Amino acid sequence: MTILRRAFSNLMKEIHSGDFVLTGELEPARTTDLSSLIAEAKSLKGYVTACNVTENPSSYVAISSLVSAYLVQKETGMETICQIRCADRNRIALTSDLLGAAALGIRNILVLTGDHTLLGDMPNARPVFDLDATLLTGMIRKMVDEGKDLNGNDIEGPHPQFNVGVAANPNADPIEPEILKVVRKVENGADFVQTQVCYNIDKTIEFLRMFRIFNVPVLVGIFPMRSYRVAAEFDKFVPGVKVPLELLEELKKVKGQPISKSEKRKQYDQINIRFFTPFIKELEKSGLCAGCHIMSVHYVELIPKLLAEAGIKRTSKENPTIVTPQSS
Repeated sequence: MTILRRAFSNLMKEIHSGDFVLTGELEPARTTDLSSLIAEAKSLKGYVTACNVTENPSSYVAISSLVSAYLVQKETGMETICQIRCADRNRIALTSDLLGAAALGIRNILVLTGDHTLLGDMPNARPVFDLDATLLTGMIRKMVDEGKDLNGNDIEGPHPQFNVGVAANPNADPIEPEILKVVRKVENGADFVQTQVCYNIDKTIEFLRMFRIFNVPVLVGIFPMRSYRVAAEFDKFVPGVKVPLELLEELKKVKGQPISKSEKRKQYDQINIRFFTPFIKELEKSGLCAGCHIMSVHYVELIPKLLAEAGIKRTSKENPTIVTPQSS
């Protein structure tokens, strides 16, 4: 079942090289000002190969992932992974956005079915779900490989050049149905997999062993938490994953201490470093995954410290030159 497709992006080229790859995450807000997002991207240069740019996570409205991804690449040179959800658009709108992404030089797409609109801040919005993540993956594959849309209509100009990522949840119980879901996405043309946040190394390794037969690169998701409040909200509101109780308790103790914010920050840093350093080391040692997806949103200052403790060496502070928009 192994298919080594062309690597259009620096991310995919690095995955193919066999290096332990790191990706980061940027989360646009409901704003027209991307200065803080761009600053975060600049801080991550040289530490991660590419950054996901989220699209309306949990169906909370934010500025367009496509626009944000393009401007981050343009302003910083950081390669991006543009998220596209099926919850908000039909196949016409999805095709239109993908053509736009190709023209703007986006080379990585992460395909998501997306959360129902009832979970977000506009619960009266009508959900679309014309396609799901599996069908959208196949649609993108058709655009890339054949230069055609889902109905077989020709795309004028160069074929879109995307490497397509999909999501998986190693925390699912039972795990077998989740494996089958991801396999369907792989059969429809996924180039790589990024997982939901993982905290249990044994369960994560079990998932990677079961999935290894399909020989598709997996980037395991971790989520360093910058405060007890962030951890508690994540544990309560994000489906499909639970923060370990002992980790929550450690973070809660720091919150309750009568110390300065800077001292609390140092203690939060140390808790995350103690927890995730052996996790990352075990992932790298296992040889079962392509790398790690570090979702330290608005907590980018931890990444250099965490990578140093985990012994993950980055060869340069500069990312490779990103691809430029296609000429018409």
